[in-house]
Amino acid sequence: MANQVSKKFTWVIEDFSMQSEMYSSVPVLIGDCEWYIFIDPKEGNVNSLYMGLEVADPESLPSGWRRYVKLRLSKLGYGFSTNVPLTKLLDESKGFLENGELKIVAEVEVVGTYGCSEEYECAYQSPCEMMPDDGPKPLRNKTQESVDVNGFHVLPSQVKFVRCIFERHPGIAVGFRSKNQLLRKTSMNFLLNLIETLCQSLQDLSNEDLKDADISLTYLKDVGFEVEWLECILDDVKEKKEKEQSSLVRLREMDDSLLKLKQKCSDLDALVKEEEAELSATRTPLSFYDVV
Repeated sequence: MANQVSKKFTWVIEDFSMQSEMYSSVPVLIGDCEWYIFIDPKEGNVNSLYMGLEVADPESLPSGWRRYVKLRLSKLGYGFSTNVPLTKLLDESKGFLENGELKIVAEVEVVGTYGCSEEYECAYQSPCEMMPDDGPKPLRNKTQESVDVNGFHVLPSQVKFVRCIFERHPGIAVGFRSKNQLLRKTSMNFLLNLIETLCQSLQDLSNEDLKDADISLTYLKDVGFEVEWLECILDDVKEKKEKEQSSLVRLREMDDSLLKLKQKCSDLDALVKEEEAELSATRTPLSFYDVV
């Protein structure tokens, strides 16, 4: 994994209109390449605006190039590609839209790089062995070959996992209506990455990971995925994480008590040896010369 790099910048769109085509920001150099934010007013549903993050020149990147990236929008706190509620966007008190200008303050964090051969072993293994092969929110070289699985264009390495999802949950995408392949790919990545999060061991799973999982789950439900089964698993993982943390607290308390008991035992052992030595001296019989 590469060193973490982050950058915060402001993007202002003059005369913003929900009837316009896609908007794109000026590319910004972050880490080893340039990135840009895009807004597609026509892609979101009637209650939201679709936004996302893309690499500026994907064709120039080597095959297998991948980055683990986090995108946060000021005051909203949403992650990578998402639908932003219009009620918040159009509320001038939120600081995004003012006098026709849309102002977005974005923080892009390139957390690291991942090799193509990495795999994750799922804690919730099924007969299909659902093991997403990449980390949360990956961005890959667009020139890589994609395969259509139930209308979703996915990477060859993801095909068996996506097929497994549809085999086990055939109605998962019945309510997902968008035909935009960028949104479809992003949504499928959200789904795979949420599963990957749930597959982590409790030791590696942080509270921040669980918060991100909640955001991903909400996003998937908002765009039309039927993911009640994942919600149940997420609730179960949260409960186990709480139990783990409670157990860790109790173990630390027990360790402290045990340490104190060991110290008391050590002190008592020293007193016993001292008392035994004194007793031995007391029992020493008098010699002839002591008596005479």
